[in-house]
Amino acid sequence: MGEEKQGAMVVGLPQQQNPITQIQAKLKEIETGFKCWLSKQSMAVEAAVVTATGAAQGAAIGALMGTLNGSTPVPTPPPGSALNPQALASLQQAQALAGGPLVQARNFAVMTGVNAGLSSVMKRIRGKEDVESSMVAAFGSGAAFSLVSGMGGPNLAMNAVSSGLFFALIQGALFKVGEKFSKNAVPSVDPYYAKTGSMLSNLGLQQYEKNFKKGLLTDSTLPLLTDSALKDVNIPPGPRLLILDHVQRDPELKSRRV
Repeated sequence: MGEEKQGAMVVGLPQQQNPITQIQAKLKEIETGFKCWLSKQSMAVEAAVVTATGAAQGAAIGALMGTLNGSTPVPTPPPGSALNPQALASLQQAQALAGGPLVQARNFAVMTGVNAGLSSVMKRIRGKEDVESSMVAAFGSGAAFSLVSGMGGPNLAMNAVSSGLFFALIQGALFKVGEKFSKNAVPSVDPYYAKTGSMLSNLGLQQYEKNFKKGLLTDSTLPLLTDSALKDVNIPPGPRLLILDHVQRDPELKSRRV
């Protein structure tokens, strides 16, 4: 009798939670919630938010690259010298890629911001993210990078078009290569099971997420979970106890249940 009570107490104790796993699950939950909110906004609002986010990320990367390359001297032509167009274009390209932190932050902010904004607009218009949408976004980012960085010769329009085409071709090739490996990639978080996935990850029971999906036990059904419902989707007794205990202790789920 004492052994049975001791066994029941052991089963009822929550498992030791990995803090790194908890942080990863929380970040995924926040990311999924942000994407769900963004998808409900107008195309203009989504494009503005995505562009600003992409520009901020690009600025951080550019500032880091500019800091690392800060000790590299930027070549400058001697006063009064006349360079041929090819030499001048090479010099301007070197200056665009070897500027300081502020210059590189500006260049990369424009490039990544334009790319992210065009990608969101194309996805809204076409209803999918394909190679054509990716190449259009890359063309825009390449052209914008050429204009803002001053890379190339005096013909700004021609340089912007050629840079855009170069970026588009590279992005198209990368997209096709990525498609070949997408079958083995980790699937994205399902917005209908974001809370469920976070709960199972915190409990160390990630392998049972497919059972929830098989039984259509979405996030909205979490406050209504019962032992029989979990048993119907073939979840063993021990994990069932942990899941139900978590649901009962979660303040958010408890308020929804009431």
